[in-house]
Amino acid sequence: MQKLSTDFYERDDVVQIAKDLLGKYIITKFDQQTTVGRIVETEAYAGIIDKASHAYNNRRTARTEVMFGPAGVSYVYLCYGIHHLFNVVCNVKDKPDAVLIRGIEPVEGINVMLRRFNKEKADSSIGRGPGNVSKALGISTKHTGLQLQSRHIWLAEDVVSTSFNVLTSPRIGVDYAGDHALWLYRFFIGGHPQVSKHAFNKTAISLF
Repeated sequence: MQKLSTDFYERDDVVQIAKDLLGKYIITKFDQQTTVGRIVETEAYAGIIDKASHAYNNRRTARTEVMFGPAGVSYVYLCYGIHHLFNVVCNVKDKPDAVLIRGIEPVEGINVMLRRFNKEKADSSIGRGPGNVSKALGISTKHTGLQLQSRHIWLAEDVVSTSFNVLTSPRIGVDYAGDHALWLYRFFIGGHPQVSKHAFNKTAISLF
């Protein structure tokens, strides 16, 4: 697999990046344990103009400051005080776009993932949903701000590309964003078991 270049993240179209991340791989190496997951579900967040984004209306806090920095770094935040959610920072400095990784297919290090979930056998819950993505890969808020080409965490793609059915729908759990909650900014591989179970799946639009 080949690491994604900085150019991949520096593009100004976060929606296209969210689509392009499907089928890519996240590799983590923490405490001498390697895990690999293939991305099957993403959500785009269009920074300053997006009411669903933490950076909406140029809101800068200690937590979100990493989003205003260079592209190609991790933004990890805590949801409900429990779930660590992993995002990829995109665009350029002071344009805080990000893509939330909502689902991965376990590829390597599955025994490590099972220990993290305290499970004996793998099932579709491992890597399904953004909290489970981070749990499977060992990612937590202490990893926010890491470069995604570091020796601890990076994203990569296969040399040989594969095709799959991409579906799009509104994002999940962003009702607070008003009309922006209706934006078709969620992308996923159709029929994949690690994709979040949601009513939006039934009305999702196929892109190709």
